[in-house]
Amino acid sequence: MQRNDIDAGRAFDWGRASADYAKYRDIYPAAFYQKIRDLGLCGPGQRVLDLGTGTGVLPRHLYPYGAVFTGTDISESQISMAKALARDAGMEIDFRCMPAERLSFPEGTFDVVTACQCFVYFDHDLLALRLSRLLARPGRFAVLYMAWLPEEDDVAAASEKLILQYNPVWTGCGETRRPIEVPAVYRQYFEVEREELFDLSVPFTRESWNGRIKACRGIEASLSEDEVRRFDGEHRALLARIAPPRFDIRHYAAITVLRAKPA
Repeated sequence: MQRNDIDAGRAFDWGRASADYAKYRDIYPAAFYQKIRDLGLCGPGQRVLDLGTGTGVLPRHLYPYGAVFTGTDISESQISMAKALARDAGMEIDFRCMPAERLSFPEGTFDVVTACQCFVYFDHDLLALRLSRLLARPGRFAVLYMAWLPEEDDVAAASEKLILQYNPVWTGCGETRRPIEVPAVYRQYFEVEREELFDLSVPFTRESWNGRIKACRGIEASLSEDEVRRFDGEHRALLARIAPPRFDIRHYAAITVLRAKPA
């Protein structure tokens, strides 16, 4: 994938990070999933489409609540990993490799659509109308995001500084609490039902935080194998100096729920 408004147009491929993504990015706390459930999303009998599903983290964690999940992603490697993890857990989830902008499902197929950590990557001019048609009424589109807060966490700040040394054009840095920005095109087809911001404390070890950082867009998805190896060694040494064996990283989460307008 390559976008001029992301990382100064530097290409990135999430498939290159699939193994570490599966191992280290399954980090959303229970409170994150509970918030989704409290909003009446992904419950018994609901037909849910998870866009940009990656390794299927969201569907796999919400599967026990009784929704019927379909997950799509542009990366074949990510989808292969999602299928394997779901199969190993005995979960029946329909994972498919396809771009969100070219979803090929009949109109009214889903009750809920979710997009977690991936909303920024879509072509919204193409997606908004397509999602509106895929949703049965009253259907909802939930956009979810979670990020660490480097201005409030010294370990996160130090890790970000090192990422930028290896990838100076990475634009995933400097996060502060902010609502999800929903492009104007969605207003033609949806109305905002709910917006929420809340803080989360996410536990890590040095090993799991190193893996989480490597699996971000700025490292494994973008850098050469040699650069990733050098980053890994330097980041591990950094964490050995500044972080205890176990620690929490301050994050915030944002959720915006859009309700589809009458057809």
